[in-house]
Amino acid sequence: MTMAAFEDAPSDVEALFRQHNSWLKRWLRRKSRTISSEDVASEVFLRLLLLPGVANLREPRAMMATMASRVIYEIRRRNELWHAFEADLIAVPQALAPSPEEHAIVMEALRSIDKVLQSLSPKARAAFLYSRVDGMRQQEIATRLGTSVRTVERYLAEGMRVALSLQFSGQ
Repeated sequence: MTMAAFEDAPSDVEALFRQHNSWLKRWLRRKSRTISSEDVASEVFLRLLLLPGVANLREPRAMMATMASRVIYEIRRRNELWHAFEADLIAVPQALAPSPEEHAIVMEALRSIDKVLQSLSPKARAAFLYSRVDGMRQQEIATRLGTSVRTVERYLAEGMRVALSLQFSGQ
C-alpha cells in the first residue's frame, strides 16, 4: 500500500462509516441478539482501516457483512472456550480445586493468551485455535478457511511465534 493510499484510508473508511454504519448495526441486531452490534460494527470499521483499496470496494455491504460474521464467529468461539474452561473448573472435585490464588493466576494467563491471540490476523488466529484446541489437521483447516495448506502452515508458524513470544516475555 502506498503512503498516499494509506493516508486516504481513514477518509475512505469514514465515508463508509457515514453511509453504512446504521445499516450494519441493524443487520447485526437481526443476526445476533447476544452480541453487541456496536462492538462488532466498531471492529469491522477498525479492520476496514487496515484493508488496502477500501475506496475501490464494489460491494461494501457484502464485505462488511462478511467481516461482521467473522467477528461474531470469533467472539462466540472465544466465549465457548471461556465457558468450557469455567465448566471444567467447576467440575473439579472440591479437594482438588485450585485455591483462589491459583484460579486468579490461571485467569490472568488466559487473559494474556487472549490478548496475544488478538494480535494475530483473524485467519491466523482461527488456524492456530483449530490446530491447538480442536486438534484439526492442516488440510482440514485449509478446507475450513478456504485457503491452501501452505498458507495454513504460515498461519500456524505465526501463531507459534506469538505463543513463544508470550512464553519468553514471562507472561
